Amino acid sequence: MGSTLLPFAFQMLLLTLLQATTTAAASAPPSPNVLSPGCKETCGGVSIPYPFGIGHGCFREGFEVTCEVVNGSATPRAFLGGREGNITVNSISLLQGQASMPNDIAWICFNSTGGEVDHQIFSFNLSGLPFRVSNTSNKFTTLGCNVVGILLGLKDSTYGTGCASLCFEEANIESGSCHGTGCCETTIPEELDYFTTEFVYFVNVSSHVNDSRCAYAFIAEQDWLSFNKSDLDNDNFRDKHKDGVPLVLDWVAGNQTCEEAKRNTSSYACRSTNSECFNSKSLQGYICNCSTGFQGNPYLPDGCKDIDECSSPNLYTCHGTCSNTAGNYSCSCPKGHSSKDPKSEPCVRDHGIPTSTKIVIGSCVGIVSFITCIFCIILAFQRRKLLREKDKFFHQNGGLRLYEEIRSKQIDTVKIYTKEDIEKATVNFDKSRELGRGGHGTVYKGNLDDGREVAIKRSKVVTEDQSEEFVREMIILSQINHKNIVRLLGCCLEVEIPMLVYEFIPNGTLFEFIHDNDGKLIPLTIRLRIARESAEALAYLHSSASPPIVHGDVKSLNILLDHNYVPKVSDFGASRMMSIDETQFITMVQGTLGYLDPEYLLVRQLTTKSDVYSFGVVLVELITMKKAIYYDGSSQGKALASSFIEAMKDSRLEEILDDQIMGKENMKVIQEIAEIAKECLNMNGDERPPMREVAEKLHMLGGFLQVSSTHHAPEECEALLGESSMSSTSDSVGYHSLENKLGFDVKAGR
Repeated sequence: MGSTLLPFAFQMLLLTLLQATTTAAASAPPSPNVLSPGCKETCGGVSIPYPFGIGHGCFREGFEVTCEVVNGSATPRAFLGGREGNITVNSISLLQGQASMPNDIAWICFNSTGGEVDHQIFSFNLSGLPFRVSNTSNKFTTLGCNVVGILLGLKDSTYGTGCASLCFEEANIESGSCHGTGCCETTIPEELDYFTTEFVYFVNVSSHVNDSRCAYAFIAEQDWLSFNKSDLDNDNFRDKHKDGVPLVLDWVAGNQTCEEAKRNTSSYACRSTNSECFNSKSLQGYICNCSTGFQGNPYLPDGCKDIDECSSPNLYTCHGTCSNTAGNYSCSCPKGHSSKDPKSEPCVRDHGIPTSTKIVIGSCVGIVSFITCIFCIILAFQRRKLLREKDKFFHQNGGLRLYEEIRSKQIDTVKIYTKEDIEKATVNFDKSRELGRGGHGTVYKGNLDDGREVAIKRSKVVTEDQSEEFVREMIILSQINHKNIVRLLGCCLEVEIPMLVYEFIPNGTLFEFIHDNDGKLIPLTIRLRIARESAEALAYLHSSASPPIVHGDVKSLNILLDHNYVPKVSDFGASRMMSIDETQFITMVQGTLGYLDPEYLLVRQLTTKSDVYSFGVVLVELITMKKAIYYDGSSQGKALASSFIEAMKDSRLEEILDDQIMGKENMKVIQEIAEIAKECLNMNGDERPPMREVAEKLHMLGGFLQVSSTHHAPEECEALLGESSMSSTSDSVGYHSLENKLGFDVKAGR
């Protein structure tokens, strides 16, 4: 193993200084929105719009920019953070609430035998400034062979994440692909204001492919990198990007919500009359934008100017006479011409009509109008009857509650389907279209007009409680965006039985995959990947969703598999949204026998640790191929969780494991998985690990299993999984380094 690049004591010193800086910045009073005349608006070709500014009276508190010439350059540079700041800025966007800057690359280089010869790490600090590294617009990337890039950050406590890039054969490295072979990408935490980049590397695992001598780690703008195999040759990548890589910062004008900020007019940032306030999607706080039909700077009085649409005919079409209005424009045809919509259709000349023809036309129009009126009256009566029926179903299905939730949470990703759309997609709910039935309803396969295959969930007859459950699942799924969680496409409320429309997942459930597979071999790598990605989905619900979400019914039947056997967590009918540190008290327990948290059953408390217990049962299912309630020859059913705990306690783990995976090369990893499952199944919920920690451990075990399956010497695999890596010297970076930085004990699985 290699050597760590940052002493632990130095890390702690950085954390202490960062906390002190944050406290001092928090005590500074905000400045009013005042802009002095003659403020400089550009620096070195970079536009500096208010609230940013150069010089006294030209910026809002926290947004000072300095403009200085560096190293005798002819062009000055703009720096964020005032005179003490050293953050070069390339561009500033008022509309998005973002700024772009060059970010340094951390690198480490090796000699021909794999020994470290040179390195550079990089730390970045935004503490005390109203900027954060954007977690939605950036990715953490590692380039190189057999190296793990480590991102250490600070948010209430030390946060660490890693990205492993392994390559054992040059043929496996593909340009344009960044999925762990030569190139690895991963997400970064929210509201990151400080980070340090380090490396962990493996020696004697494989020779460096294609004489690769250096590895790189950096945070850069999402989709910026177009990976090429040549980036791994010598110093190509470092030389090509010696001025840094683009990094996106998020910023807010104030850390209150729009509603709170508007109460204090002296500090409210949206100064223009024609401006609007928007709560930031990535940070706690708000930004300002000009209202529709206006453009300019919303942070300045009278900064949003009306757009003269008539002066830009290429953008604002008008086939007649254009007239500009405040925030909009009108378009009319000249006299003697007409058009249904002159904004989209040309005006045509009106032609004269003979009197006799006018009389005939008038008579016909009169008769047709009379008949039409009669039909309209009948149609209006029928329509009112239909509307009353739809309104009845709308109220019955929780439509009012759903409408209020959608309006308050500004949900715009869900499509409302009509009854006709659903019936056409399912061929009037044909029996052959059924995918399955559950406690919350029936699921049908459907085909939409645009060719998409979907799954349509038709709830049972709706009671008041089930109406709340339907609305809850709708609201929860509309706010979730994760590759391992089934995606909600829309809903239908205008029928007696409410329906949800999901993306179609073709390979059935995890339960069917492991229990109805007719004895087909399921490799441990596949099982471990399914477990890891399912854990990541639950960790996202617990830690990244806002507010946090407890699934409430985690089981193998509620984990679907797509065509690549990627897991998708589904069925949120029993889920709950809760604030941080909030516990849900449930009057009626929901869930599935064999997966239910005993503590939840006893005290009716639903917490994230309830999901951890249920996931522990799924994890045991994967390594034993037994059902949550199984029969081993007797008529009495056995609880898989209890049998597993007893087997672990009596050192009889191999008796309960699936024979397919009990190869000698797998046993160390299986033992680690079993230890994780044992922790999840702890009877005391407080002693169970959080879901994020479970996901990280499974992710690390996946890396170990990948290394151990590449035909290397047994002693090398022993070094990756056993005591040899634990007993390395203080200079070595083995899994002691990961234990220190990520809180992970490889051997004990804790």
